[in-house]
Amino acid sequence: MPHFTIEYSANLEDRVDMGAVCEVVRKAATETGVFPVGGIRVRAIKCEHYAIADGGTHYGFLAMLLRLGEGRDLATRKKAGEHVFRALSSHLDPVFASSKFALSFDIQINDKETSWKRNNIHDAMKAEATHG
Repeated sequence: MPHFTIEYSANLEDRVDMGAVCEVVRKAATETGVFPVGGIRVRAIKCEHYAIADGGTHYGFLAMLLRLGEGRDLATRKKAGEHVFRALSSHLDPVFASSKFALSFDIQINDKETSWKRNNIHDAMKAEATHG
């Protein structure tokens, strides 16, 4: 259940292809080998209303949260998180070079007792792999 939620300041809209950002995160998450591919979700949410630092409108941010099911030890989470963050940060190097920008990434573990899911994508992927 690796669900990545990206919130970003609206002033990035003209400078960053958010579809490409989502793909960078999805690909990096897959590369870790830690997450089941059928469970990966990446979504980006534009924040029209925000305030940063001293209120200047030239600052931008992108904050990513990964919600993850229980069962992975700290070392595994850190290694996977560092890989994804490195890929995202590198992709955003041009934004850092051309503006004042804040990037953050946090991992949250969902309590299995209070997390409900229904997903038939895993089965569909297995069937597709078996039958082509």
